[in-house]
Amino acid sequence: MTTVTPGTVPGAFDAGAPGYDLLVGLNPGYHAALRAAARALRLPDRGRGARVLDLGCGTGASTAALLEAAPEAEVVAVDASAGMLAAARRKRWPARVEFVHSRAEDLAAAGVTGPFDAVFAAYLVRNLPDPDPVLRHVRDLLAPGAPFVAHDYSIANSALRRAIWTAVCWSVVIPAGWAVTRDRSLYTYLWRSALDFDDADAFRDRLRRNGFTGVRRGSAGGWQRGITHTFLGRAPESR
Repeated sequence: MTTVTPGTVPGAFDAGAPGYDLLVGLNPGYHAALRAAARALRLPDRGRGARVLDLGCGTGASTAALLEAAPEAEVVAVDASAGMLAAARRKRWPARVEFVHSRAEDLAAAGVTGPFDAVFAAYLVRNLPDPDPVLRHVRDLLAPGAPFVAHDYSIANSALRRAIWTAVCWSVVIPAGWAVTRDRSLYTYLWRSALDFDDADAFRDRLRRNGFTGVRRGSAGGWQRGITHTFLGRAPESR
């Protein structure tokens, strides 16, 4: 079994892309939590005239959540995994959606430039080798005062929540990943990466250190309470 690290995550997602939608669909509340996170952007007027960056779009689940929250927005959806993007592109999308293959660290080289009226990053920041430069770049891509929402596993500083996460991963997520892909590596990485990542308070503080204002967080419900969080911050009103 290959060990997945933040530096090799795109390749691991390439391999896991064919079964990815099936596996996340087995997670109760996954899509509902994504849709709630996208609504936290609070884009007015159904997103009419807004330009939104979906950073780490994967197979398009976050893109679909954005379009449900803001159906008239222009969406630039970016992912580092060619396999995940290929799966996303096979789905039906309005002409306002553009998919771009790029690492989050290389947006400018890929032609992804601001300003954006909102940025959405679902299950991305935890997978970055060095989150801080990317967060600062995201802040600079935003129009003044525009919102950034990060939605991710960021476990509360709680032995109980960490134990629940471990139990769910080893009883459900990792066996299901093996059954679908015959490879546990991506799913054992998922388990480990959430335990190693910032707890919810630390990630809130990381956003503040990287220049986001008005930062606040909320937790998903159900078994994900205290495990999956949505964080909202804004670019400064003036630079």
